[in-house]
Amino acid sequence: MSKKAPAELNPRTTSYEFLGPPGALLITLGVPFATYALYFGCSEQTGGCPPAIVPANISLALSDPAWWKGLWDTQATLMYLGWYAFCIAAWAILPGDLVTGTTLRTGEKKQYKINAFSTFLLALGLTAGTVYRYGPQSFTFLHDKFVGFITAAILMSVVQGVACYAASFRPGALLALGGNSGNPIYDFYIGRELNPFSYGTFDLKTFNELRPGLILWVLIDVSMVCEQATRRGGFSQVTDSMWLTLIFQTIYVADGLYFEPGIFTQMDITTDGFGFMLSVGDLAWVPFVYCLQARFLVFSPIVMGPLFAAAVVAVNMTGYYIFRTANAEKNDFRNGKNPKNLEFMTTESGSKLLTSGWWGRSRHPNYFGDLLMSLAWSFPTAFGTPITYFYVLYFLVLLIHRQRRDDEMCEKKYGKDWKKYMKLVPYRIIPYVY
Repeated sequence: MSKKAPAELNPRTTSYEFLGPPGALLITLGVPFATYALYFGCSEQTGGCPPAIVPANISLALSDPAWWKGLWDTQATLMYLGWYAFCIAAWAILPGDLVTGTTLRTGEKKQYKINAFSTFLLALGLTAGTVYRYGPQSFTFLHDKFVGFITAAILMSVVQGVACYAASFRPGALLALGGNSGNPIYDFYIGRELNPFSYGTFDLKTFNELRPGLILWVLIDVSMVCEQATRRGGFSQVTDSMWLTLIFQTIYVADGLYFEPGIFTQMDITTDGFGFMLSVGDLAWVPFVYCLQARFLVFSPIVMGPLFAAAVVAVNMTGYYIFRTANAEKNDFRNGKNPKNLEFMTTESGSKLLTSGWWGRSRHPNYFGDLLMSLAWSFPTAFGTPITYFYVLYFLVLLIHRQRRDDEMCEKKYGKDWKKYMKLVPYRIIPYVY
């Protein structure tokens, strides 16, 4: 255990991200608003994607107490709480290996139980059994109660954000270096404590990162497939666009869950605190925004045909190949392996940075693969509306922001060696372009 004094162990944050407290407040209010807006702006219930919007109608709806009451669904809330409890129970009951995380400032290393992939398989197995036994109409409730589930997830995010912020003031809490500004609005949003509600091998931050929201995203996609099957007369009538959307996104989620140990070196886990930013992102934004394409295809079914479908599959598989092989190169190298004999440079601190393979083509080649996959997820919706391409634009902004954060941290860590590295690997995300 570190002998450092509390002030030395938890220094005051001296710089802001996201434009400081005003930006944090804007995003704190904006993310729930945007989650609802993407539903009402692309929905069968409101008349299309986008609907024919008349300002007077919007004003009338917002002034109607019945509209606000419609955001709440008691049954959906109870079901969401049951889902969250299921994820906790699966974590506790299912077997899993123990993985050691990075060294904390206290000198300690946390151990994490990993069984996210087996939780995913259990959830899919129970879902498949239900649909096989009772038909596709038995699993359309996520589609039918979509708004109620959004509200439940946002409320869970708020409760967790408030609880984690309050708990961070207890004696002995290890704070995040970027979340101890003293401004409650900013610290609540960014996350004040590094690992709040962490007991034994359970850690709330890593639990939320992979389980409740990410797995729910796939289950929502399945519900959209079931809704389309119910409307069109069975699974044999589900469109190729819907099947591809489900397959692509399921593969992406399964990859993240199967390679669960990879998250323990990511900035979200090693550096960021757990506050409203991560809670609302993990629990509400991911499952209820990332399923937009599948939700659109329920009320706007599109038949792609073999040629268009083959082209989209090629884009997705190219993106996935880059994403997976780049991550494999990085993980092998971090674990002391170099099966491809990749070139690298050694910094003055003794750290090694890859300068060949995918990591010689750009500093974040896995982000490039991510972007290609995001395009492939949107192409099945064709080109009749820009709203279904929201995820591509959002993801581009998100990844550029992450890349800049990563580069700033590396520049502080490696100093002049980082400048040498940038000359060897000049491209940030897209090789030969950016």
